[in-house]
Amino acid sequence: MGRCIDGFLPRQQQQEMAAAVEAAIKDYKVLVCEAGTGTGKTFAYLVPALLSGQKVIVSTGTKNLQDQLFQKDLPLVRKALQVPMQTALLKGRSNYLCLYRLTVAEEEGRLASREMVHQLRSVREWAGGTNSGDITELMDIGEDSPLWPLVTSTADNCLGSDCPCFDDCHVSKARREAQNADVVVINHHLLMADMVLREDGFGELLPSANAYIIDEAHQLPEIATNFFGQNLSGRQLLDLAKDTVAEFHSSAADNKKLLTCADKLEYAVRDFRLALGNDGQRKPWAQLRGDNKVVEQLQVMKDVLQLLQEQLDGQAERSKGLENCLERCNALLFRIGLFIGEETADQVYWVDIYSRSFVLCCTPLNVAEAFQKRMQEQKAAWIFTSATLAVNGGFDHYADQLGLHDAQTALWDSPFDYRSHALFYAPPDMPEPNNPAYVEAVVAAALPVLEASRGRAFLLFTSHRSLKQAAELLQGKIDYPMLVQGEYPRNELLRRFREKGDAVLLGTGSFWEGIDVRGEALSCVIIDKLPFAAPDDPVLQARADALRAKGGNPFMDYQVPQAVITLKQGVGRLIRDYSDRGVMVVCDPRLTSKPYGKVFLNSLPPMLRTRKLELVQRFFVAEAKARTAGSA
Repeated sequence: MGRCIDGFLPRQQQQEMAAAVEAAIKDYKVLVCEAGTGTGKTFAYLVPALLSGQKVIVSTGTKNLQDQLFQKDLPLVRKALQVPMQTALLKGRSNYLCLYRLTVAEEEGRLASREMVHQLRSVREWAGGTNSGDITELMDIGEDSPLWPLVTSTADNCLGSDCPCFDDCHVSKARREAQNADVVVINHHLLMADMVLREDGFGELLPSANAYIIDEAHQLPEIATNFFGQNLSGRQLLDLAKDTVAEFHSSAADNKKLLTCADKLEYAVRDFRLALGNDGQRKPWAQLRGDNKVVEQLQVMKDVLQLLQEQLDGQAERSKGLENCLERCNALLFRIGLFIGEETADQVYWVDIYSRSFVLCCTPLNVAEAFQKRMQEQKAAWIFTSATLAVNGGFDHYADQLGLHDAQTALWDSPFDYRSHALFYAPPDMPEPNNPAYVEAVVAAALPVLEASRGRAFLLFTSHRSLKQAAELLQGKIDYPMLVQGEYPRNELLRRFREKGDAVLLGTGSFWEGIDVRGEALSCVIIDKLPFAAPDDPVLQARADALRAKGGNPFMDYQVPQAVITLKQGVGRLIRDYSDRGVMVVCDPRLTSKPYGKVFLNSLPPMLRTRKLELVQRFFVAEAKARTAGSA
């Protein structure tokens, strides 16, 4: 590898992981392993995968990581090993241009703005030259553009082999390439979509493989939970109404009732959303079932769907598009029925409420059985890896979630010298996190640290509310550029952070993981509190009740392990290279005041710990001297 990668250093942890992955692939075993930051786990699994001669599927957490793996890491390893190897990149269908829907959008010409008209022209120009149809190639149009749903397809509205553009379909082409490849790179959402399709007997999205390597595996249990459940969203219903209107104009213009039903459905969806109340909430469905207005509007929505079903049933034979709308209408009626009928004990019923939409969710309490059934359908090796899987040195929590009780396990600590290069600071005299003045105390503790670090810091929060309050409190109190999540897209914030070199970035959620800022620009990470899930989350409440009924301790058996894994992700932002140095600050006093704090501390890298601000200040003085000496 050293011949192909500048600065490559051999690492014992990496070599041991590669040997373990090689053995698992060879013997069709299940391996669960944690590889600390800097281990080089990507190469540690790619090298044995490429040398195995087996069909391998590699799944990772996000599309960005998927692109990096396919476009950067795989070519490097393939070049270093000099092995003839076919590789393929496969994403979900909504990531590819749909030529049929592009044509429909052009023919309808009903776009909401001039900007969308210009974007549509850009898509048409690009469509004539792209080979992959991957919409990430078109950098000029933001990923959140309202145009994309009009020119891409979903599992609901895809016409399949009956599509007039099927011979040139980018999704079909990508799947054919995946069938013929030795190594296929996918993401967890596609992996789970394939599992659900196979379970329901509706075919498959992925080719069969001899080995599955799940990178960023800590994300998989939550994604699996969502996929093994049933969801009904406002967007699904509105898309059905919109597509019905389009099919009316193209294939059934003589049936005005079809148009009337589609219009009624749009009104019913919006009225139901209004009945749900304020946005930004996640509520148990049982709580909303007692609201007469919500129940009434849900019944109205069902009645309108049934009227639409009756009209579509008489028109479906006129076009494949109308037939597709009928199938979707039937499926949505089934899902509405789940929330009108009695709840079952093994499912959690809840709703996410957004400013203009909603998602009704029916989620299994436990996905281990369903996941294990899919794993055992074919003889294959399964490797689950991440920098954050173990809790207090063990894998029981992770194994329980996916039923991986017979798996081999391994843990490799980071090769980075945390004892010399990092300092862990727990500010003294912090109030309890439920204190109304807690965010003010976090900012007060952070200010002298930011002064000592000369900016160059991430402030990570467990809620958007705390982030917003902290941003207001910091305004005008620091002499460094301040970047706040939401002001720009994430990638643009990171670009500015790296470019400025002394910025302070405030983030939550997505900034806790998947961020790689090496060097001096990030020398301090400050975390406001231990990242426990919201106690009123309906899924958490249901799982806690189920654990309690079995004699377990929901807090120690589930909530603490989940929070440990999230905290490890946040801490992992600090040291990203052998030369990196920095201070890790966790403001939450429960780290030292509560017995479970030891579980968190024992799960973190071995940094020197202090509660004295002067030691933090000395650390940064020493860091500045070391940097000056190194550049002399």
